[in-house]
Amino acid sequence: MSTPDIQAVRAYLLELQERICAELEDEDGGAAFLRDEWRRPEGGGGISRVLAEGRVFERAGVNFSHVFGDRLPPSATAQRPELAGRGFQAMGVSLVIHPRNPYVPTSHANVRFFIAEKDGGDPVWWFGGGFDLTPYYGFEEDCVHWHRTARAACVPFGADVYPRFKRWCDEYFFLKHRNEPRGVGGLFFDDLNEWGFERCFAFMRSVGDHYLPAYCPIVARRKETPWGERERDFQLYRRGRYVEFNLVYDRGTLFGLQSGGRTESILMSLPPLVKWRYDWHPEPGTPEARLYEVFLKPRDWVD
Repeated sequence: MSTPDIQAVRAYLLELQERICAELEDEDGGAAFLRDEWRRPEGGGGISRVLAEGRVFERAGVNFSHVFGDRLPPSATAQRPELAGRGFQAMGVSLVIHPRNPYVPTSHANVRFFIAEKDGGDPVWWFGGGFDLTPYYGFEEDCVHWHRTARAACVPFGADVYPRFKRWCDEYFFLKHRNEPRGVGGLFFDDLNEWGFERCFAFMRSVGDHYLPAYCPIVARRKETPWGERERDFQLYRRGRYVEFNLVYDRGTLFGLQSGGRTESILMSLPPLVKWRYDWHPEPGTPEARLYEVFLKPRDWVD
């Protein structure tokens, strides 16, 4: 298995963060990302980039972090208990985009790399990441485009890769306490080291590089769609599901909090406004009901 090139991964992640912020600023056309560089007392640090109150994006956060420490937190060793207590380095880019227009879906992407010490042998490393889409009002052409772009990211790595990681995404971004998916899915992978470093790194880059081509055409298509209080109210209600997932299930959030990460950067993924209601259900036959009936059900969007 080839030796990990930590500096090459770091350089790619920093370039990816810069590229994503530049294109999202162009798409918004009304606001710029603030840059906040921070240090972690236990080791490492990061760069948080946040766009707030834009013309298109109500909040967009794109975070780079590279942290290290003496002991991996429990969220990182759940699948690898033999590494509990080992030293580690973790780096990644994680982003969440909350649009202003309810017809523009929220999106999330993350690519990351871990390396942990192992007694009596070479370090253990792995990649993870993916991207997923959370619409409030569903459009089939948007979902097809999103998933075809996700498949394109996977094609060079084998015919089984997209179905495998698409299914994993459907299973991961599922709110068990609500018995419903968070959105229409995309890709999710973790603990990836089976192909060797170079090929795994190439796959992580492919996923990172396909995020903007997957999301920006959808934003451009929907951002001028007229909307009113009804659509805004439903958007804020559905954002509650996003908050619930991030605070209860999300591995990245749990890792950040358990490892003593910077809270402001970890929680920048949360939307600025959100609503909860008691036992609310959409009226049958409405566009809001169609989200549940058609889009919040795992399906083959590509074909």
